[in-house]
Amino acid sequence: MTYQPVSESLAPQPCDLLIEARYVVPVEPRGVVLEHHAVAVRDGAILALLPIEEARRLFTPRETVSRPDSVLIPGLINAHCHNPMTLMRGVADDLPLKQWLQEHIWPIEGAIMGPDYVADGVAFAIAEMLRGGTTCCNENYFFPDVQAATYKRYGFRARVGLPVIDFPTAWAKSDDEYFDRAGEVHDQWRDDALIATAFAPHAPYTVSDDNFERIRMLADQLDIPVHLHTHETAQEVQQSQDKHGQRPLARLDRLGLVNDRLIAVHMTQLTDAEIALCAARGVSVVHCPESNLKLASGFCPVARLERAGVTVAIGTDGCASNNDLDMFGELRTAALLAKAVADDAAAFDAASALHAATLGSAKAMGVDHLVGSIEPKKQADLACVDLSALETQPLHHVLSQLVYATGRHQVTDVWVAGKPKLRDRILVDMDIDALIANAKQWRARIGSVKVG
Repeated sequence: MTYQPVSESLAPQPCDLLIEARYVVPVEPRGVVLEHHAVAVRDGAILALLPIEEARRLFTPRETVSRPDSVLIPGLINAHCHNPMTLMRGVADDLPLKQWLQEHIWPIEGAIMGPDYVADGVAFAIAEMLRGGTTCCNENYFFPDVQAATYKRYGFRARVGLPVIDFPTAWAKSDDEYFDRAGEVHDQWRDDALIATAFAPHAPYTVSDDNFERIRMLADQLDIPVHLHTHETAQEVQQSQDKHGQRPLARLDRLGLVNDRLIAVHMTQLTDAEIALCAARGVSVVHCPESNLKLASGFCPVARLERAGVTVAIGTDGCASNNDLDMFGELRTAALLAKAVADDAAAFDAASALHAATLGSAKAMGVDHLVGSIEPKKQADLACVDLSALETQPLHHVLSQLVYATGRHQVTDVWVAGKPKLRDRILVDMDIDALIANAKQWRARIGSVKVG
């Protein structure tokens, strides 16, 4: 299969970058693996995907990157994360969700949260994500103004959540202040090429009906998604029934939020009727398997969602509940867990898992016109993965190897909008020693906070 928008009758065209790989997995169409292909890039966008020999005839690149033992894939897309919490990796392990959140995470955040914590946590997370082949994320945390500026500084693609929660935080003290500040951040970044926004109400149990209705109205006006934890635990569902007389999704539907703007995260507690409703309304579901497993929150019915036609995305959640931002590990766990939950070894195969971590995540975030697959005119957000190591040999099936046997340490090169971010496993424009030193001083500050 070849994508070639270039006429061979013309003189060779200049391009900024030509990436040649032993294999290319474009993701769209699903399951396709192209051999000995190249991607031509100009002005940050993909010009063509075509056989290497043809690419050499048709383009005169300023730079050629040749990876004869590697596979080129779209950059992985983390559809749900709390990246400042990377600095809280491992602080409250092996606890159930409510105890973890209310007795540990919230008290620590109350003591340390501020612009410096958010900026340093995001920068540290960007480095970790790039080293693992992730080029885009769906962020959900406080101080979105600082998050956006940090992602922009490092040239990383992100949709930044505008938080709403029914109690005061370091970011905002009242309902009106949450919405006023959300509007300011959205206005500042509304036309940016890399940074977009979404409303990020925390969860049904921490946001009132009035605020949800306000979010629905503003999301429609601003044409942005609503990024929301929901149906994460059986306890959450029971609490909603006790308080509102409805399950969370039914309450959200009553408030007008169950539509194609909704990015519903976790969704471990779903009936067949709720799955059908999500499919009919265009709701996207973000599966965070490792966080759900670690917090014993339940199992997202990924195979049933996929069969119903629901867009399935994959996210890591935050490092405080995962404890990493490893999307290769996440898609492997997602594929294996889905088989056990469905009692079907054929459920959520390797191609489906990779699709969820790329184009599925892009669709959920509303950026699939830009990224998520290797197609002409899309942004050149790409990752190159070395499959020559003993652990990924013999190479019988590229997709199987990517999902079931590949580690993030095998990522060699990463580009965002055609700009190199990782070259030969070395981060471009990021100082690892400085990042680690900074993380150590945050360890000391966080360790001094009294919790429990």
